[in-house]
Amino acid sequence: MTSKFLRGVTNVMDSDRKLGYLLILPTALVFAVVLLYPFLYSLSMSMSKMDFANRTLEFIGLTNYIQIFKDSYFLNAIHLTGYFTLVTVIAEISLGIGIALVLNQKFKFRGFVRGIMILPWALPSVVNAIMWKWIYNPNYGALNALLTQLHIIDEYRDWLGEPMSALHAMIFANIWKETPYVVLLVLAGLSNISADLYESAKIDGANAWQAFWKVTLPILKPIIIILVIMKTIWAIQTFELPFILTGGGPGGGTELISFYIYKTTFKFLNFGLGSAMAYMVTFVTFILALLYIKFQSRDGEVI
Repeated sequence: MTSKFLRGVTNVMDSDRKLGYLLILPTALVFAVVLLYPFLYSLSMSMSKMDFANRTLEFIGLTNYIQIFKDSYFLNAIHLTGYFTLVTVIAEISLGIGIALVLNQKFKFRGFVRGIMILPWALPSVVNAIMWKWIYNPNYGALNALLTQLHIIDEYRDWLGEPMSALHAMIFANIWKETPYVVLLVLAGLSNISADLYESAKIDGANAWQAFWKVTLPILKPIIIILVIMKTIWAIQTFELPFILTGGGPGGGTELISFYIYKTTFKFLNFGLGSAMAYMVTFVTFILALLYIKFQSRDGEVI
C-alpha cells in the first residue's frame, strides 16, 4: 500500500515537473533568441577578423584583445573615462547628500521644490545633451550671456572648442542630470532615520556636524555604497553626451570609452576589435554588478 502511494506521489511530481518545463519553454526560447544568440555571436566576432569583400569571419583567437591594449586611442579613452567617472561620481554623491539634507528640513513649498528637483533626472539623455549644446553655444549660448552679464568673462567663449573645457563642460552636464537621482535615494534614507536618534545625540552634547558623522552618515552608508556602484556603472556607459554634445572632440579630448567603441565598430567598420573592446567594458561592468548584488542583503543592509 505504501509503495503504491509513493509511486503515485512520484508520478504526480514528475507530471508537475514536466508541466513546469513546458510552461517556461516559451520564455527560454525568447531568452535564447534575444539574448543568448547575440551574446555568443558577438563573442565569436570579438575573436575574429571580418572580411567584408568575401563576407567571411576569420578566427584569430585573442589577437583583438591583445591589440586593444596597444591602441593609444583606446588607452586615452580609458584615461578620460576614468577621470570622467571619478569626478562625476564624487560630485554627484556629495552634492546629492548636501541637497537631500536641505530638502529634508521643514520649510514652505518643500513638496514643490522636491518635485522640481527631480526634473533634470527625468529628462531623456538625448534631450539633456541637446539642451546643454545650446547652452554652451559660443555665439548665442545662455552660459556666455549669463557670465558676460555678471562680468565674470569679457567676451563669449567656445566652451566646447578646447579639450579640457569641453571635458569639464560634459562633466557638468552629467552632474546636473544625474545628481537628482542621488537626492531621491538619500531623501528616502533620511526619512527612515528616527528623530529620537538625533535627540539622543543632542543630549550627549553632539552638534549638527557631529550628529551628521555619527548618526546620519552611518545609517546612509548602505545607500551611499550602492549609489557609488550604480553611478560608476552608468558613468562608464555614458554615450549620449560625447556623441551629441562634442562628437568626441576636439582632438579626441572627450572620447569616452563607449563612444570610442561605437566609432571603432561603426565608423571604421572594425567589428572584431570593437566587439573585443565592448567585452572588456562588459567585464568591468559585470564585476561592478556583482559588487552591487553583494552589498544588498535580504534585509536591505550591507553584507
